[in-house]
Amino acid sequence: MSCILLSHKGIEPRIADNVFIAPTATVIGDVEIGTDTNIWFGCVLRGDVNEIRIGERTNIQDGTIVHVSRETYGTYIGSDITIGHMALIHACTLEDGCFIGMQATIMDGCVVESGAMVAAGALVTPGKRVGRRQLWAGRPARPVRELSETDRADMAATAPHYVNLAREYVEAGHSLVRKAHG
Repeated sequence: MSCILLSHKGIEPRIADNVFIAPTATVIGDVEIGTDTNIWFGCVLRGDVNEIRIGERTNIQDGTIVHVSRETYGTYIGSDITIGHMALIHACTLEDGCFIGMQATIMDGCVVESGAMVAAGALVTPGKRVGRRQLWAGRPARPVRELSETDRADMAATAPHYVNLAREYVEAGHSLVRKAHG
């Protein structure tokens, strides 16, 4: 079993070296994925009506949906980001080193700044900006507090952990690893 890679209107996903894409993940259309990023089981990245750009060493965990908005917003996910299980990332920007909790929803036009955290289950409504080192929680999400040193250390440790875990899957032969092309 392997992942599904689909072109849309002649545009194929572009995948860098050492990317782990789990079996059962689907990547469609105008999607670029950076080196050492890992896309886990049951994820859907749908770049069919706009673009998705993902940096390096980012992990997108099981069941997450990444989509775009026609004509208004692509989705831009930086490097060293963790996106928890079953999140919904839609037509927004996630800056380097942020953290998105399980089942969080980030909506159109939102920006999650570097080093910010969105709590599990949070709903960040359209156009909001989650500030650097802030924790946002709730439905709708609001700033609740500044992140502690411990929070920031835990966040920084998560992306490298997933890079290593993805390498274990690759070594066991349970993945698709693609070389850059273009």
